[in-house]
This record gives sequence, C-alpha cells and structure tokens, in this order.
Amino acid sequence: MVTKKHLVEVAKKHGCASLLSVGADSKTTKGTTKGYLTGVMYMMPDDQLCPMSREAGCREACLVTAGRAAFTPGIGMARAGRTAFFRNNREAFMELLIREINALVNKAEKQGMIPAVRLNGTSDINWANVTHFGKTVFEWFPNVQFYDYTKSPSIIRAAAGVDNWKVTASYSEASAKYAMLIKSAADKYGANLAVVFRDKDLPETFLGRRVINGDETDLRFLDNANVIVGLKAKGQAKKDDTGFVVDKATQFIAAA
Repeated sequence: MVTKKHLVEVAKKHGCASLLSVGADSKTTKGTTKGYLTGVMYMMPDDQLCPMSREAGCREACLVTAGRAAFTPGIGMARAGRTAFFRNNREAFMELLIREINALVNKAEKQGMIPAVRLNGTSDINWANVTHFGKTVFEWFPNVQFYDYTKSPSIIRAAAGVDNWKVTASYSEASAKYAMLIKSAADKYGANLAVVFRDKDLPETFLGRRVINGDETDLRFLDNANVIVGLKAKGQAKKDDTGFVVDKATQFIAAA
C-alpha cells in the first residue's frame, strides 16, 4: 500500500507539499462562522486547465494575482507544482487528493463542523471527467459538498447531474458571444451567475436578477437560486478593461 509519506515526497518532486489549503485564505475562513470547514485547491491556470479564460477575458485579471500570491513567490511556485503533479502523475495526484479530503472530513468532524471542498480555486477542470479507480471525487465522497466557479458551459451541464457539486457561472462582457453562451448555460441548468463589478457599491439588480454580496462568504452552495453573485474587483482586476470586470451601468445582453 502506498503511504501518504510517499505521496507527499512525489508531490514535493513536482514542487508542492500538499494539494488542499484549509483555513489559509480570508474568504473561505468566513465560512467558519456558518459552521463550515473549507478546503480549496489552487493551481496555475492555462489553456488546458482553464480553457475559456481567453474568451472570458479574465486571464490578466485572474485571482492568481490577488491576495498574498501577488507578493509571495512561493505561493505561485506551489500552484505550478500542483499543476505539474496533476499532469505528470495523475494516479498519485488523485490518491493524495482523496487522502487530503478524507483528512479534511475527519478534522471537520472533530471540530463539529461541516466539510466543503472547492477544487477549482484558480482552475476550471471538469472533475466529472477525472476518476480514480473508476470513481470521481464526488462518488468517493458523496456526503461532502463540493462547489466551484466556472466559465465552462460543459461544466455547468455536468454539475447539474452531480448532487454534491454546486457550480456558479462566471459572467463576463469581454465578448457578446461569451456573455450569451455562459448566461444561456446558466439559465438552462439553473446555475447562478457571478459578476465582478468595478464599483465598490454593488447594484441592487443586474440582468434582471437580485444581486447578493458574494464577498461575504465563499459558500456558494448556500445561495438562493436565480441571483447574481456580486464580487468586487481584486488585484489586477481593478485595472481590467477587457469586459471581465463589469461597470454596473452596462448590461448589454439584459434584453436578450
């Protein structure tokens, strides 16, 4: 049997020591007040791990530039290491991921909390297509709530068929084609839309939906249906002019 020590050594050879960050960022720790212990996995997005990022115009404004990652080189190196590990040794990667999720579940139980996992912290992988011994992570942990943001209509469709995977669609006005595509998929499969706004004060409504403050907590699976998850621009996103960051006065597909 492969030990966790061995798996960690394999991970270190790729440039990372672990896969999940637990209680390590300000946003997910807000969930503890609601009784949730959250594990997030941060990788380094590219054309394969985040294929719709160019269409959405969010490559330059990506969250990899926000928070401590903006001034701590080691964080970016670890994310690149996880990405290399995922690509080069999928079997060991998945085995370690399953063990870390199991550790999160045990830790949450000991603390009287509920475990939650966000695998695409800074990636957009369709985890419904990734298996380990014939099962997805959702099947390995049917009682754990998984959630993600996504720019992929195919992931929105896949998640609609997974009971314990809640996804929120990432809206952008970088192009009318993308805006229509992501909104149509969200409407068809009942996903909420997340919108990054430039203004500090969020609008009351957008695209005909009520706007909630998505920065208050990261627990998107607790959101009511048919809302806009309003997020304030962070990091390089504050300077974004691609259309990914939206001025609340615009709503160019609202009438579509």
